[in-house]
Amino acid sequence: MDSDNRLNLILAITLSLAIILGWHFFYEKPRLIKMSNAQKEKIEYNKRSSTNKHLLHESALKIKDKVDIIDYSTRVKIMTNKLHGSISLKGLRFDDLILVGYKQDVLENSPDVELLSPSETATAYFAEVGWYCAKNADSDFPNSDTLWQTDKSILQANDTTTFTWTNKHNVQFIVSVSIDDNYMFTINQSIVNNSKQQLAVQFHGLIHRNLAENENSANIFQGPIASIDSYLNEVTYNKLKEKKHIDYNLNVVHWLGISDKYWLTSFIPDVKYRYSTSFMYGKAGFEKYQVSFLSPKEVVNSDGGSLSVVHHLFLGAKEVKLLDYYAKKYNIKLFDRAIDFGWFYILTKPLFYTLSFFYKYCGNFGVSILIVTILIKIMMFSFSNRSYSSMKKMRDLQPRIQRLQELYGDDKIKLHQEIMALYKKEKVSLAGSFLQSLIQLPIFFSLYKVLHVTIEMRHAPFFIWIKDLSALDPTCIFNLFGLLPFHVPWFLNIGAWPILTSATMMLQQKINPAPAADPAQAQVLKFMPLILLIVFNNFPAGLLIYWTWNNILSIVQQFIINKINNK
Repeated sequence: MDSDNRLNLILAITLSLAIILGWHFFYEKPRLIKMSNAQKEKIEYNKRSSTNKHLLHESALKIKDKVDIIDYSTRVKIMTNKLHGSISLKGLRFDDLILVGYKQDVLENSPDVELLSPSETATAYFAEVGWYCAKNADSDFPNSDTLWQTDKSILQANDTTTFTWTNKHNVQFIVSVSIDDNYMFTINQSIVNNSKQQLAVQFHGLIHRNLAENENSANIFQGPIASIDSYLNEVTYNKLKEKKHIDYNLNVVHWLGISDKYWLTSFIPDVKYRYSTSFMYGKAGFEKYQVSFLSPKEVVNSDGGSLSVVHHLFLGAKEVKLLDYYAKKYNIKLFDRAIDFGWFYILTKPLFYTLSFFYKYCGNFGVSILIVTILIKIMMFSFSNRSYSSMKKMRDLQPRIQRLQELYGDDKIKLHQEIMALYKKEKVSLAGSFLQSLIQLPIFFSLYKVLHVTIEMRHAPFFIWIKDLSALDPTCIFNLFGLLPFHVPWFLNIGAWPILTSATMMLQQKINPAPAADPAQAQVLKFMPLILLIVFNNFPAGLLIYWTWNNILSIVQQFIINKINNK
């Protein structure tokens, strides 16, 4: 191989290795450390007692246990197949919600995920709707201390509960709440002005959340989010912490809320208004974030004048098909983008639906990954055949290239021209193998995103020891896969699937036709699978299953191509 091509190969290998190692040390490792620290912070904050503002501007309260708050407050229970919780009659807050069926971890007795929590708790997370009187601040409108009346004690799926409160001026406030079979609440918010003066009213809604200081994600979006006009506005917790206050004035607000990796709390405001929207940050012992919207002023006439709006409130899991269903039903623009599909959205979402299609028949997302990998290989077979053929021709041309090097070794320009002429004459495509790898990269990153951000992959098992395709392989060879009672450092915590991936890479190297390399290149290529072993260990198990299976199929494919070319 001529020195230019040799240098290019070394640079390509070095760059690839740098990207993979950089991804691990600057992307994946910090993510794992942040996840661990965030969980520790959450536990410590739950244990301690301190003063805290339950809203950004309210006075300090003593932190209480959620169970005590729920037991000693007046509430309407929420009981559906997917949600358990309650609505507080004090302040009319959605502040107690558990997602039935979604476990906190893969352990058998793991509790269900808790989404919302009352304002007096360390993990306060709640939503509420209300009114502002634009003209008179002392007009006796409901606030966080208002005790509402209700017609039912339990809110069930496809049923409606009505909350009412009348102030001293005989102005009646009515909120009717219903919920469907999944996670969408419908909130009909009305005001009936039986007083003797006109009222200039604004409707508002807000979502408030407390967070431990380190609860930020390095590789996926989490934080305040809004679909405003035709744009998706994502503001990370760190950015809002820096800015303190971000406003969007009088826009078409399709939806807004706070997004987690798998969960979403979001208002879909009534479409008849343009809203002023705010993202706010404060701190009083905890990081405190708030998302709110406010309608324009509208006059409610005296002596029986009324005004009402209908909002929707999504509280639940970011299931892909469910978000698509709601987006279509309520015409919610970009609602599916609450899931952070990333730059390869155009590939990632179709890939998810393809995996889901096969899941309907096999009942295992791991098996779906195997099937989709086979389909990809079949579709790319013709291209791969040409690529492997070009690589074989390059290997066969090495003796002739060496003779050219002997003839034109001192004239680099002439040598390059002669080699290019030889490749052209023999119809060798230099870009073939590179393009094949380039095509695989978007598929690789798209699958990583599907595994990492879609809740359908969360806790999705494969076989034997893989209980969660989105998590790391839990096994470790250095403690005999858990038989020895000790832990090893992260860089030695090498599981079975990373080993299988590296082993199949080494086998693929041995049988794939490749241009002859000098000793330095051969050593780099030889040890590449071993170098990547540590990196593989930090990939989700589902991604390693794909990569290993892809390597095995490539080996089989190579035998077929060799047989075809040797005929």
